[in-house]
Amino acid sequence: TALDWLYVYPQGMEKISTYVKDRYNNTPMFITENGFAQESSKSSSMNELAYDFKRAEYVAGYLKSLQKAIRNGADMRGYFAWSLLDNFEWVHGYTKRFGLYHIDYATLKRSPKFSVAWYKEF
Repeated sequence: TALDWLYVYPQGMEKISTYVKDRYNNTPMFITENGFAQESSKSSSMNELAYDFKRAEYVAGYLKSLQKAIRNGADMRGYFAWSLLDNFEWVHGYTKRFGLYHIDYATLKRSPKFSVAWYKEF
């Protein structure tokens, strides 16, 4: 991802879900935030920002890992991608884009990225 501290390790989702299942008597779980940061600059084209294949690949990896945990009995009730829309990232401002929808900050127009189409068909 575009952030040094955000590591990609989908297998960790299965491991932690299984750990919580075993340790806490299979309490119901929700993944409330899981996202992929995309680099953005004033020179980034709409095509570069809209075709976020890496985000779809990232989410697919994590969902596949969760699927394994569920098949092994984890009571996973929900998974929420971070974020629906591009947003303000505290230290990085508007330079890191997590959204499934692109926001043109000059006009506030929202446009679906490739990952929206991927999610729809998942």
